[in-house]
Amino acid sequence: MAALSKLDDWRRSEVFGQLVRFAIAGGITTAIYTVVYSPLAKYRITSEQVANLAGYLVAMVSGYLIHSRWSFRGHGADAGQTTKRFFAVSLVSYGANTLWVWLLTDDAMLAGPWWWPLVPVLFVTPLVTFMLNRLWVFA
Repeated sequence: MAALSKLDDWRRSEVFGQLVRFAIAGGITTAIYTVVYSPLAKYRITSEQVANLAGYLVAMVSGYLIHSRWSFRGHGADAGQTTKRFFAVSLVSYGANTLWVWLLTDDAMLAGPWWWPLVPVLFVTPLVTFMLNRLWVFA
């Protein structure tokens, strides 16, 4: 009974609401990244790394707008500081996704298909960026 009460308290907490909004906004942003990255990489219009960069740039701009105005609205920091910090976290995100693309698709590494990096891009990178956004960018 106490565990259910704690779970209900957590569900009503500010962090839970932010996590849900972040998941939705992050899903939209990740979908945008995927829509840009996938055709470029799948049809070999460019290399996977250039496709990753293109996806990152489009997702970064849309992600900032969505997260600052919805996911973490009213959470704290001023806009000037938030913008710089968000850009720093987006570089961490870009670095992580670049690592996934290199590790999973590069001929010198695992040489997997173009879509392999999408797995950690969808499930690992968002967890890292949520924590950094919550604890540092929009704190």
